[in-house]
Amino acid sequence: MPVQDHRKRLPPAERRAQLLAVGARAFATRPYEDVLMEEVAEQAGVSRALLYKHFAGKHELFAEVYRQAAGDLLAKSRFDPADTLVEQLVEGMDAHLDYFIANRHAVLAANRVLAGDPVIQTIITEELDTLRSRLLGVLPLADPSARRAASQVLRSWLVFVRVLVVDWLTEETCTRTELRDACIGGVLGALRPLLPADPAPEWGR
Repeated sequence: MPVQDHRKRLPPAERRAQLLAVGARAFATRPYEDVLMEEVAEQAGVSRALLYKHFAGKHELFAEVYRQAAGDLLAKSRFDPADTLVEQLVEGMDAHLDYFIANRHAVLAANRVLAGDPVIQTIITEELDTLRSRLLGVLPLADPSARRAASQVLRSWLVFVRVLVVDWLTEETCTRTELRDACIGGVLGALRPLLPADPAPEWGR
């Protein structure tokens, strides 16, 4: 006797969101190469055919998971001129570190396993460019040349943070707080010569 299929039907948008949530959990808890589409389908309670209808393969599923994560991190990285630069940097770094630690395998996959993948790297680059623009927008810079220099500093700093954090996820050589403060101290030191006033006189030099 055939087994009756009790799987719940969902509208396409809800099903896609559910599959992304299941995929995100899988990529967060296991290395990229160990995640199988068949297992994702099973955990989501759908057929493999339905999973492949939404995502052509593991790479596409991972890319969408990471794109969604990048959007969420941008939403949590609030840059408000009413706050001090340090407060804004701390908030942004904390949001990213919380995600990176909770999703270690996904972050390592994006930055190591798929380091040469153009789709994944475009997602990362677009997020970093948005963060750079937002940070630049809250800096008190009226002189165009100083603004261009600050933009270059921020671009290089974001790459530095990315490399440092990925290395730290592989081998934790310091505490989370020390890592965050090292990153913040780095950008403050690089920006000080370009700004009309010290943006964080209370922060150790």
